[in-house]
Amino acid sequence: EVQLVESGGGLVQTGGSLRLSCSLSGVTFDEYAVGWFRQVPGKEREGLGCIKSPDSHRYIKDSWKDRVTITSDEAKKTIYLQMNNLKHGGTADYFCATSWGSGPCRPLEQQYDYGGQGTQVTVNS
Repeated sequence: EVQLVESGGGLVQTGGSLRLSCSLSGVTFDEYAVGWFRQVPGKEREGLGCIKSPDSHRYIKDSWKDRVTITSDEAKKTIYLQMNNLKHGGTADYFCATSWGSGPCRPLEQQYDYGGQGTQVTVNS
């Protein structure tokens, strides 16, 4: 069974940084993508970026390129979302999702089959 567990959320001051983790288990695909998403209450879920395994090809949405990086630790089966210079608009629930896939990844929710429960980030202004 594929499972994803996000962690690392919490309270951060405006301008601060936070690293979220997405731990994967049960993934047996030879090639897969992991996407990061966020959702502000009352709004649609938004894709931030994604990373592919095993080639580590990654994609970050233009509007987030100056604030977000995505990395992976293959040995730990963990994907990280590093967020810097967070603003109040960064307050949201953050989710990761995965799916088998070849070719470049994109953070489009419909392309992912498995997701985690999310971790909450609050940016204190």
